[in-house]
This record gives sequence, structure tokens and C-alpha cells, in this order.
Amino acid sequence: MKDLLREYFDDMVVYKDLRKSNFFSALSLPSFLRDWLLKRFADNDGSFDIEELSEYIKQYIPKKDDWVRIKDRIINENERVKFLAKVSADIDIKTGEISFTLPDFSLGKKETLIEQHVWDSCKEELIAGKEIWGIVELGYRPFISKTEPGKIKLIGFQNFCPYTIDLDYYKEVRNNFTIEQWIDLLLGAIDYNAGGYDTEKEKLTMLTRLLPFIEKRLNLIELAPKGTGKSYLFGRVSKYCWLSSGGVMSRAKMFYDQAKKQQGLVCGNDFVALDEVQTISFADVDEMRAALKGYMESGIFTVGNYEGTAESGVVLLGNINEENMNEYGNMLEELPKIFHESALIDRFHGFIKGWDIPRMHDDLKISDWALNSEYFSEIMHLLRDDVSYRAIVDELVIVPEKADTRDTEAIKRICTAYVKLLFPNVRNFDDIDLLQFKKYCLRPAVSMRSIIKYQLGILDTEYKGKSVPRFEIRGLNI
Repeated sequence: MKDLLREYFDDMVVYKDLRKSNFFSALSLPSFLRDWLLKRFADNDGSFDIEELSEYIKQYIPKKDDWVRIKDRIINENERVKFLAKVSADIDIKTGEISFTLPDFSLGKKETLIEQHVWDSCKEELIAGKEIWGIVELGYRPFISKTEPGKIKLIGFQNFCPYTIDLDYYKEVRNNFTIEQWIDLLLGAIDYNAGGYDTEKEKLTMLTRLLPFIEKRLNLIELAPKGTGKSYLFGRVSKYCWLSSGGVMSRAKMFYDQAKKQQGLVCGNDFVALDEVQTISFADVDEMRAALKGYMESGIFTVGNYEGTAESGVVLLGNINEENMNEYGNMLEELPKIFHESALIDRFHGFIKGWDIPRMHDDLKISDWALNSEYFSEIMHLLRDDVSYRAIVDELVIVPEKADTRDTEAIKRICTAYVKLLFPNVRNFDDIDLLQFKKYCLRPAVSMRSIIKYQLGILDTEYKGKSVPRFEIRGLNI
């Protein structure tokens, strides 16, 4: 497997060693950032100079506690300071002034500016998304008058992903791997050792967590025992996703803040995962439920006079006790009150049985050559825009007469995500092995939706006794 990886992915393969309590374990870096550093500093054998890497991290990856020190260097010492951060650019409609924010350091647009010549040199990168990771270089424009106060200015910007990803090559390379090898490759890309799993079912359930990374507006619920890695996977694998843990969630934070005239979390993220959902409270349950129902159905949300669209999925993550790990019992009773309505639950496409994923142990931690997580997260993000896979699924899946529209959409959307993940080389419906499509795409999609359907029957008598109809595959007679 190592030879295959290095032959076909070359520079996009890094040596990951998560079993040892090594240099990276103390840094708590997201995997996409760790692998970006490994790609930058590791040699062909996967070794790196700890002192050199430590110095780079100290200089370019500051902690939030370092922000006052950074401001002092910029404002009082008149230094130009470079570091890695998320940055979001904005243009004032009234004045035409260009500003930016650094959300991780609470630096707002009223305190910043981007001069026109700097904007001209890096605007293509800065407008590529709501928030962009990169090396920012900051300086200071001193106080002139009350109408021209001092501001931190952006002097330069270097994209976090300076190389170009060849998506077509990634798709084509899949032809050189068996399905079993590809599954193991994907697990390595997200830091897991395929050899640590006892069954293929365990591997596939873990990979099911990746579906909202790769398919737009895919809404899922996962209940799992503690220690199965939910927070790590949903919060640390990709820079395009948002994990919210506990606390209060409001419509303003999730969708649109009227007071600040600012879009919420569903805008600019590939999905929003509500972790430890049992501990989250909602500022206004009825208001939030209505907003969620509208958005999850159509991708459109309305707050006051503002109407917005977004492509983020909504994922609920919760812990479940062993006695409640039963898809035929009421698994949703411990969720917040907002989710005790069938009309909202019906808008979740599928359910992940997290208890089919083993509790994290050392044998599950990768200690080998694997696909670069930063590269893989970019691939998943780019695949979201490819609609050809949905066309293939539409061609393959035969919808039964009078099938519920939400069931059909849920199953097709989950199927599409599975095809992108497991069979990215497929160009048309003739390219895919129908038995593999049934085993790895359609059957798990139906199973995930069926659990939602059964839970609906527990919540609401209107759904009691209703099940997902039998979906067939065109051209498959068994």
C-alpha cells in the first residue's frame, strides 16, 4: 500500500506517527495544519528537524494569548509581522474602503484596512471564500485624525494552499486501487490505521462521517458512545468546517445577525456540526426551529428583510448510553426540545450509528505513510461542486411509485456522497460496478434513512408504520 501511495500521489503523501507521544501531540494542531507543516519540513523519509519546525511554529502560528504582543510589535515597535491565520475581506458599499477581519483574534473590520495596491495583488485569493487561511503580513497606519484613526493594515497575503490541485488526476488515480485499498487509503488520510479495525463495517461507518464534507447540504445525525473520535474528525480534519460545542446557539449566530449585518455559520462553511448537542441551548426555540426547517429544506433562510442562501450541511453529534443504542427505540428523547418535532427531524437525511465505530485505541492511530490530510480536505471541498455524480445516481436508482419525496432526496444525496468518496473515478453510470454500488452506496443510504424514518414514527403517529420503500438499481436484476 505504501508503494502504491508513493507511486501515484508522490508529494501528497506524508509520514504520520500518531501512536507515539511525539512532537506534534503537545501542539493540538488540526490535522490539516499538521500535514501542511509536514509537507513543508519533512524529508523523503518522513523525518524533520524539530528545532527548525519549532522555530517556524513559534514565529508563524501564534496562540490567541499572543495577540497583545503582536499588536505591540505592529503599533508601538512599527514592525511588519507575518503569521498564519484565517482572514476575511470586506468592501464597504458607502465608502469603497476595503477592510479585513481576523476572526480567531477578534480583530474587526472597523480596525483594519487593505490599501488598493495590496488588494489588487491578492484579491483573487481573498475573495475565493468567506474565510481564507494564509500567511498574513500586517503593518500599521498611524492615527491622523478622528476621521482617520489608526488602523492595522494588510501588507501581504500568501495562500495557505500555494499549490494547484489536479482534481481530474485524483479521480483517475482511483482506477489503480481496489475498493478495499481505497477504503484503507481514505482512513489514512484522516489519521486512522486501517489495520486497527476488526471489520469492514467498522471502517465504512467511520468513513460515513466524511459524507457532509463532500456533498452540499447533507444533514445528518450521529449518536455514539464517548471516545469514538466524533469531535476530532468533524472539527480538526478540514479547515472548511465548523464544530460548535455546547453553549447557546442563536438564529443570529447560525444564519444572520441583523444588528451586525453579518452572515452566520452556515455561510462559508461546508457544514456546521453541533457537538455535544445535548448540552446546547437555543436562545429562542421556536425561532430557531423555523429557521432550521426552512434552511434544511431549501438552502434558503430569511431573517427580517434579509434572504440568504448557503450550501452548508447541518450535523448533530451526541453521546448515547449503551442501553439506548437501539435504532428501534426512542434514541432522540435526550436531544434538546427543539429536535422533538417530526417536521424538523424529517429534514435530516440520515442517521449514523456511532456505536458501530470502535472506541479510540492506539492500534487505530496511524503510524505509516498516508495521504496528506490538508490535500485530502481540499479534494473533498472541490468535489462538492461536481454535479456529475448526482446525474449518475439519478440514472442508476429506480424510484418506486409514490415514494416520499424526502426519502428519495435523502437516499440519492447520501448515495451521491458515497460515490464521490469511494468511486471518484466514475464518469458515467456504465463505469461503476452495480453490485459494488449496491453494497457501498445504495444499501447504506437506505439504512441511514430508514433509521430516521423509524424515529419519526416514534415521535409522531402520522409516520408510525411507514418505512422507506424498496429502491432498485437500473440494470441489476438480483
